[in-house]
Amino acid sequence: MSAELLPCVEIETGPQPTHAVIWLHGLGADGHDFEPVVDAFDEAALPPTRFVFPHAPMRPVTINGGYVMRAWYDIIAQDFSKRREDPVGVHESATQIEALIARENARGIPDERIVLAGFSQGGAIALHTALRHPKRLAGVLALSTYLPLAETLKDEASAANRDVPIFMAHGRDDGVIPHDFALQSFAQLTAAGYPITWQTYFVEHGIVMEEIRDVEQWLMSVLVR
Repeated sequence: MSAELLPCVEIETGPQPTHAVIWLHGLGADGHDFEPVVDAFDEAALPPTRFVFPHAPMRPVTINGGYVMRAWYDIIAQDFSKRREDPVGVHESATQIEALIARENARGIPDERIVLAGFSQGGAIALHTALRHPKRLAGVLALSTYLPLAETLKDEASAANRDVPIFMAHGRDDGVIPHDFALQSFAQLTAAGYPITWQTYFVEHGIVMEEIRDVEQWLMSVLVR
């Protein structure tokens, strides 16, 4: 059975888009969260691109007392020294993102012109999905996040995306996902041979204009080829 398509916000930077960026929001936010970033980009410097901002499903989140909110997976524990994500939720969300990739294919955009992007929990799903996706993608944008289910990557990694460009960025003062924890994911991916651009910014759990400018330059490098 194919996954039901998630509701999405869509912004097209030009007619008949030739490229797509599927961008996943963080815990408790929604697809509108990163709409303003597109306005901050120099759209003329990018090819006609469809930015797709899906809304995560509503689900109870354990660390928030079971409160129901938009989340890509349940977070079971605050302690970053233990596995804290819910594998079932991660896999469900990955399947839903695969369905969005397939929709872009059906609309005429091949995998190699699609970037998976995300912030925080959304970035975790972007990394998880992209590195297992069976066809080569244009790139992975992972902001203020980490690699979930890290221990399964070695056996599940797709050969097609072994050299996919990855941009990881993190706030040095992040109190939600500690900078050092994100560095562990960076180190694991680097050791596995993935080409990663890593940037650190003086910000907490959020993004700053310097970061947006760097993301814009990186997007140009992977979309305009």
